[in-house]
Formats: sequence, structure tokens, C-alpha cells
Amino acid sequence: MNRGIKIALGLVILAAAIYVYYTEIKPVVIFGLRDEYAHAIPFQKIPEGLTSLSAESCGQCHREIYEEWKTSIHAHAYEDPFFQAYWKKDKNIWVCLNCHTPLENQQPTLVKEIPRGRVEKAVQEPNPHYDPAYQKEAITCAACHVRDGVIYGPFEDSAAPHPTKFDPNFRTTQVCQRCHNVVSGPAQFYNVGPCGTYAEYEGKFFMQERGFICQSCHMPEIDRPVATDSPIRRGRQHLWRGGHDPDMIQRAVAVQVKADPPDPKPGEPVAFTLTLINAGAGHKIPTGDPDRHFTVEFSVEDSQKKVLKEQRSTMGRWILWQPAIIELYDNRLLPLASREYRFDYQVPAASEGLILKARVQYHILTDGQHKMLETKYGLTGNDPYRFVIYERDFPLSGALAAALSESNRQSATSRQQDGGSCKAS
Repeated sequence: MNRGIKIALGLVILAAAIYVYYTEIKPVVIFGLRDEYAHAIPFQKIPEGLTSLSAESCGQCHREIYEEWKTSIHAHAYEDPFFQAYWKKDKNIWVCLNCHTPLENQQPTLVKEIPRGRVEKAVQEPNPHYDPAYQKEAITCAACHVRDGVIYGPFEDSAAPHPTKFDPNFRTTQVCQRCHNVVSGPAQFYNVGPCGTYAEYEGKFFMQERGFICQSCHMPEIDRPVATDSPIRRGRQHLWRGGHDPDMIQRAVAVQVKADPPDPKPGEPVAFTLTLINAGAGHKIPTGDPDRHFTVEFSVEDSQKKVLKEQRSTMGRWILWQPAIIELYDNRLLPLASREYRFDYQVPAASEGLILKARVQYHILTDGQHKMLETKYGLTGNDPYRFVIYERDFPLSGALAAALSESNRQSATSRQQDGGSCKAS
């Protein structure tokens, strides 16, 4: 066999191996299938005593819960501009709907078979029960509460004009597990799945010692009538604030800044240390979508706002996406963990008017990704994709120690005030 034939044969074998890899091994989405979300929640009929499964219909009696739900990311999980753009990038693959519009009633096709676990080869047929208006309700009331014509909930003694049944899972983390525990697939080597908040949950301190579950922070307790004219009882607000809510991020994070020396003289070096603490989340921060990250930023500006020195550090996940998904590095903070970021600066002899700016930002995605979604995949709307969660100015002349003390006092006070919003179950 001459050299040319060997090269040609090698190229054919390589092309065949690449084809098999991308069509039979590597998933077309960034996660693998798990039984809980491989299929939609089966079709649910309207329970006796009700006229509709719509959230608005439920809101006729459960008004406060309905109004809370309307403000939640759950209610907008389908029409959310970021989801729509990313879903378009993924060629509107059906499997994403199993978490964003989880009921079979909400999906245009029925998935009958998934050959070899390949979502792109799924056998589908039109869904005669598909309700496009209902699809827009995304994670609606029935997605969690209706099964087989019965309304399930966390109370054992419900008296209602429709069939009810107590489900103890509503008092555990199990109700969150279906969609917040997305796993890896073949050729995907994550440390934790791409949206693995459930798997990251720290159970020793938050669950065992303080009695927290996911709902403790994301569905705060409240005393009120569950429905119109019903008795007051302790239930939960249907808010699910999380990674898209800057206030929720701020409640999870504590920041302290120190300087050595605390009052540097002109011409002296000074070392600033910003300590970032995961003080309030029972899981890693950031969590959820692997694109999310924090940046810790320092800059020195003069009185004309000219930047004299700056430094930026990133906390998140570094992932190689092609040809296989490999999580290269993860420096996110575990619950109750902290990390120090140091910034060194030589204070000049003429230091009057110089300011050190310390800032922590939370990013849902990078500027480059945001631009890509806008230009290629039709991202619309002005939804913010990064939030400043901490920002302070510290003078480098005269009053630095007092400014540091005041900043840390304010941060501690803010944490104490927010701490009451997450109560044990």
C-alpha cells in the first residue's frame, strides 16, 4: 500500500470517527438525560370543581399566591428573553421545554421514543392537547400541584371545593430536584452538572443544624389564609427569587475590606484585601447556569476620574466546550467559605483626591455572550445581565481607616437585617 493510499484511508477513518462521535456519542445539548426530565410531566386533566388549569383560574381563590407567582422567574421561564435566545441557539430542541414548560399540556409534540438517548433523534407526534396560551404560563401551578385530577399540597387537613391530597415532598427539597439537578451526559466532564444547584446543596450546617431546605430562602414562610375565606396558617410565598435577582445575590454574599496599613502616608505602599464570603447560600455561589460568575474589581482614580491602576479577578467555572465538555477549573465559593482578593498600590507623594474603588459584580453571562445572543439569536429586551452587588469608594488620603470601618459596619448591618428573611422550616 503506497503512502497516498494510507493517507487517504487514514483521513476516511478520521472523518468516520468524527461523524460517529458527534452523531452517536456527544450530546447535542450541554447536559445528559435523567429519567425525571427526559419526558414531560404526563397530561393532567382539570380536577373536579375547577373550570381550568390556568394559574389565573387558581388565582380566583389563591389570589396572593397567584400575584406572587406572576412576578417570579418560574412564571416567565418560557418567554424569558435569555431562554428564548439560548433555545434558538440550540435549534429549539424539545428537551429544554421539559423544565421550562414541564406539563405535557403545554408542549406541541409528544415524545414517543428517544433512540439511544439521542434527543435529536426523538420520535415525536403532534400533541392533540397542546395549549399554546398555557405554554406561556411556563412553570405554572399545575406543574407542581396537579396529578391525576387531584391537587397536591403541604397540608394534611385541607378543605377545598376540589380534590386535595397531602404530599410530604412539599416539605422537603424533592420538589426542586427535577429541574435543578441537571446531569452530565457522554463526553461531558463537569465536576457537577451544568445546572446542578440541587447536587451542590450543603446539608450538614444548613439542613441538619439550622433546618433549612431550598424553600427556606426561595419561598419564605408567611402566616396568612392560603385561599379566600380560609383560616390563617403558616405557608410559603411563591417567589423563587434566585440568580436573576440582585437583592437575593446580595443577601447571599458578605464583603469586608481591609487595608495594611489602615492609614497609609503619601509615598507608602498599601495592601488592600477584599474578603468575599458565601454567608447566606446553602449551595455554591454562583450556581445554576455555568456561565454565571462574579468579578472582583479594584481601581485607583484621580480627581479627574482618570484610572491610574486597576485589577480584576473572576470567580466561576472555566469550561472547555469543544470537542468534549471538560470543566477545567471551579473556584466558586462553598457555603460559609470565603476568599481574599489582594490589591497592592504605591501611594504617590501627591495623593490628594485619589480614590480606591472596590466593586463586586455578578454576571449572568459575559458581554461577549450577550452580544452574540443579540446579533445571532435575536435576544430582545433590556433585561440586565450583570449586577453590582458591592461598591465602595475609599479615599487614599486622610480618612481611609474611617471609611473602611464605616463600610464594614454597613455591610454587617445589612447582613443582620437580611438574615431574618431565611427562616427554618
